[in-house]
Amino acid sequence: MSNDALRMTQSDMFSWHMEQNPILRSTVVLVVLLDASPDWERFLATVERAAQVLPAMRRKLVPDRGLAPARWVDDPDFDLGWHVRRVDAPHPRNLAGVLEVARTAGMSAFDPARPMWEYTLLDGLEEDAAAAVVMKFHHSLTDGVGGVRIAAEILDFERSGTERDPVAHTEAVAAAPTVIDTIGWYASSAFTVARESVSSAARLGGRLLIRPLRAVRDVAGTAVSIARIVEPITSTASPVMTDRSTRRHFATMEAPVDALSAAGEVGGGTLNDAFLAAIVLGMRDYHRRHDAQIDHLRVTMPMNLRSDDDPLGGNRITLLRFAIPCDEGEPSKLIQRIHDIVAAWRVEPAVPLAEPIAGALNVLPASAVGAMLEHVDFLASDVPGSPVPLYLAGAKITRQYAFGPTIGAAFNVTLLSYVGDCCMGIDVDDAAVPDLNVLLDSLDAGFREVCGLADA
Repeated sequence: MSNDALRMTQSDMFSWHMEQNPILRSTVVLVVLLDASPDWERFLATVERAAQVLPAMRRKLVPDRGLAPARWVDDPDFDLGWHVRRVDAPHPRNLAGVLEVARTAGMSAFDPARPMWEYTLLDGLEEDAAAAVVMKFHHSLTDGVGGVRIAAEILDFERSGTERDPVAHTEAVAAAPTVIDTIGWYASSAFTVARESVSSAARLGGRLLIRPLRAVRDVAGTAVSIARIVEPITSTASPVMTDRSTRRHFATMEAPVDALSAAGEVGGGTLNDAFLAAIVLGMRDYHRRHDAQIDHLRVTMPMNLRSDDDPLGGNRITLLRFAIPCDEGEPSKLIQRIHDIVAAWRVEPAVPLAEPIAGALNVLPASAVGAMLEHVDFLASDVPGSPVPLYLAGAKITRQYAFGPTIGAAFNVTLLSYVGDCCMGIDVDDAAVPDLNVLLDSLDAGFREVCGLADA
């Protein structure tokens, strides 16, 4: 692996850059509920193997000089016992107690001197499950889809375990950047910019000669698309969810995969479109309960750019921010409108430019980045999970919930499918939503209304 391959991508840097503003903290928490307490020694051995298979789990970030991206460097003091812990479940010994541990983990910053992940096994639950594992990692380490694939290294398809190949030994070391490495990065970057500039100029020149009007329109369209993606938002669309803080609470919700998928088809869309429609209908109800009217809300939606050839570590997503209409109360029509909006954003000319856009944003102060994100009303993410039961060191997973960061929004709803259920983790900013139970009642009503399309 080349030295530059160990550098953070610009998207990774964007996630790390946001840590300067605690409201934008990019910590992801995965809660796994189990039907039994896993075999501790087997669990440790499985995680230790995963850390050998996935070098990112043994690496920490070391800043480089100037504008050069930070480097992933092997932690010479890597201590598995610090990253993997076993404690007795706190009171109440149920899901509520687990979520309290999880939300505290989500609000806590990582130690920059260590790799940015932690697993905590909670033993002795008396309700909802027998045990739970709270997995915490930073978004710059991996994105949601990558996180699911990383989790596959410690999960099994049978209670008895999964046969895995021996770990290949390597002498390669990810070392701290030297002055020569840094100079090399600047030289390489300058050469790449020059080469791409010449190539782009040549392509544009050829297009100008053949189809001048279309070429000018394409360039202008890309510029407008970039402006739409990075446009600062100065006020929330919601007149109710306006405040922001560093305080968080976690909650969960479920919906049948088949019902939500069928609802999407009825509306001429997808499961993701039905998912967004249910949240919007819930938001209509929530605002009605506060005697407020809304005609639209702004949402941040991560768009997966990961290919099969990409490494498991790092971010392969871009954040799309767009308005969703709230003036349509008929679920199927709302799903169709959302489908059209999302489909249009997926083909925005600026989407393939996610890396250079992130690079430009990384030179801005965190306060400027906050202006882009802190007035978004909610964040929604749909992550495909396993359609079959999974096991962890002899214990069967009964439920799993992912809690994505709010990164400035009032709340985040992350859907992680598991077997036949859409397990949703809801991460709420307490200042924006001080009445969590009211929000949950409204969201539940929205999902029941959308899922009802499957029975129509």
